[in-house]
Amino acid sequence: MSGEIHSGVKLQQQRLSQMLGVSRTPLRTALANLAKEGLLRYESNRGYTVREFSRQDVVNAYAARAVLEGLAAATVARHGLSDEILNELNAMLEIGDRALSKGRLDPDDLDDYRSMNVDFHNRIVAEAQNRWVEDLVRQTQMIPFASNRMIVWQDYPVMVRSHDDHHRLVDAISKRDVTRADFLLREHIYFAGEYLAECLEDGRIPTNSSNTNKE
Repeated sequence: MSGEIHSGVKLQQQRLSQMLGVSRTPLRTALANLAKEGLLRYESNRGYTVREFSRQDVVNAYAARAVLEGLAAATVARHGLSDEILNELNAMLEIGDRALSKGRLDPDDLDDYRSMNVDFHNRIVAEAQNRWVEDLVRQTQMIPFASNRMIVWQDYPVMVRSHDDHHRLVDAISKRDVTRADFLLREHIYFAGEYLAECLEDGRIPTNSSNTNKE
């Protein structure tokens, strides 16, 4: 996921075992699980290779995330949230506000913003209390560049727009506006995917970059 091992690289079990300091039995289990999750490709007599993902794979993963997380937001808005949870979401928004308060993107603020973004999205999905949505969202995030850790920390106006979406979403949820909550989160993630795909296509982000999520 970090890009340390590039797509198309064949994974040699003996070398991996030595590098990770584990025996080959748990390693084989881990490789099989990664293949099942779609990060590795397995071929008989050739073993495991790191799977390559196209621009369209990334766009499709974001499109799926948009629908799933939009459903989660709509569910949360319909059921409503306690004041305690809303206060927690607003505290997360304040972290993002501080990171963007300088009028520019400071690399030192990226980790705080990324952590906030992960917590924010995960909390909304969790509060929907739908394990199918939660599991499927997790599956889409297994595609490199499509997880909610992926932040393209390059364009200040884009980040401001993105974080404004967070504010509007919390407002819609607090007012129990189901339709608006669904639309806002769908558009938020869809825009993130399109922007990321453009950055990958024109070389603003190397395909093995670990500087990950833009929503």
